[in-house]
Amino acid sequence: MKVLIINGTNHKGSTYSIGRIMAEKLTNSENISELFLPRDFDEFCCGCTNCFVKGAETCPHADKLKPITELIDASDVLILTSPVYVYHCTGQMKALLDHYGWRWLSHRPNEGMFRKQAVVVSTAAGAGVKSTMKDMSDSCFFWGIPKTYKLGRPVAAVDWQSVKPKIKESINAKAEGIAKRIQKSQGKVRVPIKTKVFFKIMSLMQRNGWNNADMEYWKEKGWTGSKRPWK
Repeated sequence: MKVLIINGTNHKGSTYSIGRIMAEKLTNSENISELFLPRDFDEFCCGCTNCFVKGAETCPHADKLKPITELIDASDVLILTSPVYVYHCTGQMKALLDHYGWRWLSHRPNEGMFRKQAVVVSTAAGAGVKSTMKDMSDSCFFWGIPKTYKLGRPVAAVDWQSVKPKIKESINAKAEGIAKRIQKSQGKVRVPIKTKVFFKIMSLMQRNGWNNADMEYWKEKGWTGSKRPWK
């Protein structure tokens, strides 16, 4: 099993530590890749719409995105981590996710995403964990990932060393449970009805949509008919 951790900050604090714990419960270190933001990607989407209408390769930041996309596609499990920044994910995490709007179900999803699983991880000293995880899980859903687990916790501390042992034990137990479910579903994860319904709506829309790049992609894949990426 190949795991990719995308860290929403360069800082190795509580959120990073939990993401790493999660990954190591799934596989050995040789099969874990890590990205740190903004170290490994520091660009903001400029809103040119090239990725939507001309192709992802025409994005001004395509060269920087390519190795990240390759890591995403090669992984079985994605772990997205972000501490709470004013009730939401970090700006650098959002900036990366913005660059993959063209891969959403409403545009040109990659069929490999429908066989992956994901975990979103967040911590805060206090509130905001739920909304921060939603920022990341929304993209996971619209990429087509069938199952995204949430591992978030207010830790009442500003660094991992200060987190109380009981809280760490609780986090570890939850990570263990998620890991078992992911391993059990590996290679046979079920696509939920919500994704299937949304995909069906998009398949109808792409028969006569507004964006030629999207329509041609869907027709080439056979998705405007009965073919589906999870079959």
